[in-house]
Amino acid sequence: MAEQKATNVHWHEGDITREHRGKILGHKGATLWFTGLSGSGKSTVAVELEGVLHEMGVLSYRLDGDNVRMGINKNLGFSAEDRTENIRRIGEVAKLFVDTGVIALSSFISPYREDRDQVRKLHEDAGMAFIEVFVDCSLEAAEERDPKGLYKKARAGEIKNFTGIDDPYEAPENAEVHLRSDQQSLDEEVQQILSVLRERGIINQ
Repeated sequence: MAEQKATNVHWHEGDITREHRGKILGHKGATLWFTGLSGSGKSTVAVELEGVLHEMGVLSYRLDGDNVRMGINKNLGFSAEDRTENIRRIGEVAKLFVDTGVIALSSFISPYREDRDQVRKLHEDAGMAFIEVFVDCSLEAAEERDPKGLYKKARAGEIKNFTGIDDPYEAPENAEVHLRSDQQSLDEEVQQILSVLRERGIINQ
């Protein structure tokens, strides 16, 4: 975890709690952390889930890996150190969304187990729901899809530190949701996630 560099700073509590905000929205906040290889379908299922939740009147917000790297994390590359900082920052952002009562749909390759565990701990220490969603897909299937042409470039040596090719992916060992995007339909994946949200009391419909 990053060190606290600023001194003489103090957390300022407000009068409105997470529970107050949840009553307005009618559901609880949570972070759904979609992890998997590039091309596994993380963003696809997150977009579909966001649409279904919207139709249900449940407020959610997608935090997508590429989108975040064009803004708050635009100064980070793909070294192991930068990947760790990328995940740390987005974990903090997701936590802010959860505190407002929103369901954060965070889609990041996040290849290192330790980084994901740190984000989980960040949430759990604050009493917030963190649900890891492993979008499992064989490397062969992901590479065959290759929607952004990244695997082709990585195989040609044009991209370095590419997860699954010359950088490792550490699969979750105990993800709350385990999807098989190369075997399930998109609707099956969404329904599986919704079932877990209901079981956890995040949504009640």
